[in-house]
Amino acid sequence: MAASDLAMAGYTPQRPDPKLPPVRINLYSDTQTRPTPAMKEAMMRAEVGDEQHGDDPTVHALCDRMAALMGKEAAVFMPTGTMCNVAATLVHCSPGDEILAHETAHILTSEGGSHAALGGFQILPLKGARGMYTPDELRAHIRGKSRHTPRQRLVEVEQTANIGGGAVWPKRVLDEIAAIAREHGMATHMDGARLMNACVAAGVPAAEMAAGFDSVWLDFTKGLGAPLGAVLCGSAAFIDEAWRWKQRLGGAMRQGGVCAAACLYALDHHVERLAEDHANAKALARGLAQMPGMRVEEPDTNLVFFDPAGTGVGAAELVRRLRLEGVQLSMLGGRIRACTHLDVTAAMIEETLGLMRAALARG
Repeated sequence: MAASDLAMAGYTPQRPDPKLPPVRINLYSDTQTRPTPAMKEAMMRAEVGDEQHGDDPTVHALCDRMAALMGKEAAVFMPTGTMCNVAATLVHCSPGDEILAHETAHILTSEGGSHAALGGFQILPLKGARGMYTPDELRAHIRGKSRHTPRQRLVEVEQTANIGGGAVWPKRVLDEIAAIAREHGMATHMDGARLMNACVAAGVPAAEMAAGFDSVWLDFTKGLGAPLGAVLCGSAAFIDEAWRWKQRLGGAMRQGGVCAAACLYALDHHVERLAEDHANAKALARGLAQMPGMRVEEPDTNLVFFDPAGTGVGAAELVRRLRLEGVQLSMLGGRIRACTHLDVTAAMIEETLGLMRAALARG
């Protein structure tokens, strides 16, 4: 990612610039969602206890529900999805082991090198269109066992593929990748940050989507709109070891049920409505594609990537102009990213397109 991308993406957290107008339409990320009044009410009513001590009934209810949803034996509530990835890899791998993942995977690009720093693992980057490698690409990078090479212990996928444009891995491809991993004695892990977006878009239940994977997690702070939390699922033995790493990483909580209640509310009320975000993303992509010189990637889910280079206005400049109009976008890999979510309406999409056309007309 270029330095300018990092600045646009908020690489160094900063307070809002008082010289800029307030953000009215936030397409920066689905992490920008705010708890709805009804979700906050559910949080206020939550029955709580000491989560670290095992006394929080709402956390237990969330973990039981998530294990069933994913078709796994057990689950653990974590503060963040990154902690889920870190804990999972620390359970699956030993120092010196190798993880196979796409070159744009979150574990490789966006977690501060934690897997190398904390576990001593290396990640072998695989290539493939839209953030997804093929089964043949995976097979081509499986080495024969040798004392000269690292042990390949884990195959990882990201569903949906963020930098790949929110692309959805087809279930048949996931099943084949999992089968290849098993054939070669490797474990499998699914970064399911936006897994429910994939399930809604593909019409495939989460348990079927993750059936071939030893571990999988879901983030509640993106399209599902909760203020905190992710849940990691796997076998009972795996989750027992993940809990040990959660403790070591400082992830154990006290009255975690307050946030677990928000996640339960999201499961009840915010999953099916993800289709609205997908529809808004497609409407945005259609409008952008009608602008001369704009190159737009057709979205599968709620992420729209586009490049205005052919319009005569650079990506960073266009992001700047829209921000002055109260519309916030982000940049990844030289492209602009717009992310739809429950705080973005169809009317906001139309307004954004109008502001975009006006910004481009200024040359």
